[in-house]
Amino acid sequence: MAGFAPWIVYWVLDGNLPSAVAAMVALVLAAGALLADRVTGTPVQAIQIGSAATFVAVTIMGTLGGGTVATAWGPVVSYGGLLATTLFCAVTGTPMVRAFAVVGPPTDPSRSEEFATMRVLATRIWAVAAAVMTVASAATAIAPWRGVPATVGTWGIPVLAFGVAAVASRILSERAISAAANPGVVRRTSFVAFRELAIDELYYLAREKVEREVGAGMEAYDVNLGSAGTPLTGDESRESWAATYKVRERR
Repeated sequence: MAGFAPWIVYWVLDGNLPSAVAAMVALVLAAGALLADRVTGTPVQAIQIGSAATFVAVTIMGTLGGGTVATAWGPVVSYGGLLATTLFCAVTGTPMVRAFAVVGPPTDPSRSEEFATMRVLATRIWAVAAAVMTVASAATAIAPWRGVPATVGTWGIPVLAFGVAAVASRILSERAISAAANPGVVRRTSFVAFRELAIDELYYLAREKVEREVGAGMEAYDVNLGSAGTPLTGDESRESWAATYKVRERR
């Protein structure tokens, strides 16, 4: 949730401080996070760039538009910035949740597909939540609502949508991390070998391939070959063989 910190700080401060001041505080926090990542060599996340751009816009609007405009439209622009960031992540395939970016996908195709599915689903959940937040607050800013209806539209519905998305993405990220690290899962891979190789030579090549995939501190076991090799197109001398295996900590 660290990437959302500028938004959360702004939402807490807005209403207690002038909107422009709250936006400046959030902007300083977003810029500080970007600078810290540059100094430490940590890859910059899309959500950090999105938060900085969002609060540049909110700060300018609050400074030039006056208190009334900033109070009514500051939350809308902040939610809209979050929506734009999530849509960018969805279109480009960039991880919205930092856990997905840090862990990275598993090496074998079967688990990589599951990992990618959960990553895309998490991004879509955030996109839907941000859209709900933006629409609810924009409707409140346009409509002549006051009192409880205005509070519900500006803060109640957006906070609820944000909370649901946060819980859902946390569950998905934990499942993704578990899928990436679970040693008991049967993994799949493939390798290419000459057709004339004997079965023991094929097993040797399979073990060599899976040992390169399992990573440091782990070892492959229960390595099995597919029933037959698949001839390569345009190369009758070689075949593609499927293999399955499991991993465990190296003893």
